[in-house]
Amino acid sequence: MTPVENVDVLAIGCGPFNLGLAALASTLDDVNLLVVDSRDEFRWHPGLMFDDATLQVSFLSDLVTLVDPTHPLSFLNYMADIDRMYRFLVREDFFPTRIEYEAYLLWCVSRLDSLRWSTTVDEVTWDAEADAFRVTMHTPTSSSTVIARHVVVGIGTEPFIPQALSSDSPAVVHSSEYLFNQEKALAADTVTVIGSGQSGAEIVIDLLEANLRGGPAVRWWTRTPWFAPLDFTKLSLEMTTPAYMDYFHSLPEAARDRVRPQHWQFHKGISTDSLERLHDLLYRRQLQDKLNPVQLRISVEVDGVDTLADGKLRVRGRHLDTGSELAHTTDMVIAGTGYQARKADFLAPIESALHRDSRGRLVIGANHEIETDDALTNRIFVANAEEHAHGVSAPNLDIGAVRNARILNTVLGREAYRLPKHTAFTSFGASDDDDIVTS
Repeated sequence: MTPVENVDVLAIGCGPFNLGLAALASTLDDVNLLVVDSRDEFRWHPGLMFDDATLQVSFLSDLVTLVDPTHPLSFLNYMADIDRMYRFLVREDFFPTRIEYEAYLLWCVSRLDSLRWSTTVDEVTWDAEADAFRVTMHTPTSSSTVIARHVVVGIGTEPFIPQALSSDSPAVVHSSEYLFNQEKALAADTVTVIGSGQSGAEIVIDLLEANLRGGPAVRWWTRTPWFAPLDFTKLSLEMTTPAYMDYFHSLPEAARDRVRPQHWQFHKGISTDSLERLHDLLYRRQLQDKLNPVQLRISVEVDGVDTLADGKLRVRGRHLDTGSELAHTTDMVIAGTGYQARKADFLAPIESALHRDSRGRLVIGANHEIETDDALTNRIFVANAEEHAHGVSAPNLDIGAVRNARILNTVLGREAYRLPKHTAFTSFGASDDDDIVTS
């Protein structure tokens, strides 16, 4: 017999967002939540866990603090528990290293009994008689069924390599796998990095440090017209607050699609610290002789990567400003080309009940629920799959606690967590007290 389990909420996928959902639910007596993940254990970007890499958000953007700073699973409670509070205070830096933040997340994992690993969801169907979802899943050794009144889909993203960079060669590596291939990269004669986001910059820093020690030649190509900084200035950051998220969600679909491309520097730029480090390394190269060459090139579109007879790679591209064709030979290509949403194939049995917009994207409501036919209303939610509906905040850690609070409040039909009401100085829309010219 296949065992059957009943829960109020089944969260599919256990990244930081659904982990935060489990954390907030852990102190509520009237919700039974289960989180499942196909991985064997919790890991957070292990292929980019450089020793000195820091978060781009404050420690206050942990799993719980922005809706409940007294919660036992806050980052500060973690600091107190491991007796690091005073050292953290004297450090005077709001931005933990990624290693420290992952340690905090693992500390939370160890304190939650609602997480289940090595568990893959097969299908989510709607059982009208039970007035709930019937979810089938399996582990390497067994199958099971969960009856869930609500489902939260938080399966995250996966590495994306565009067609122009696709190759059967093991020498083409996505940036998410860099540290697993670092030894090979540092031993190569020439390494090419494609893409100028934060991940690409951190990898180039690592390669330039090796270059100063006599390591590989480095080429860095990007399609952007300059090596742009992340826009983390104060009033710009108000675009990542709940206030702007609500405003963006209120816009018509066409307006949201027009505005979204303007926000690219929130995710596709490079931190100021990293840009300064890059320039310092490039400057220091001038003081040494006989180093392998380094090239930084902007406004370049890669057209293809060819594997040569000797195993090397030929990278072909075009200079976007002039149309000139470019090419070079390299030992290894690191693709810092970002991520794409994972497909939720397990939702296929209920696909006909899910509403989609003019571009085929899920229609997401104000509380991060998928808009559906009546029977499923406020029953299925998403985490980090709604940037088209909620804007630049969707993938940010600093919105996770608010989103999870909204989901739990909706599920419970009460204000289990008080939501912040005043989160920005900027007025994003036309308010009632403005003098609006209509003619």
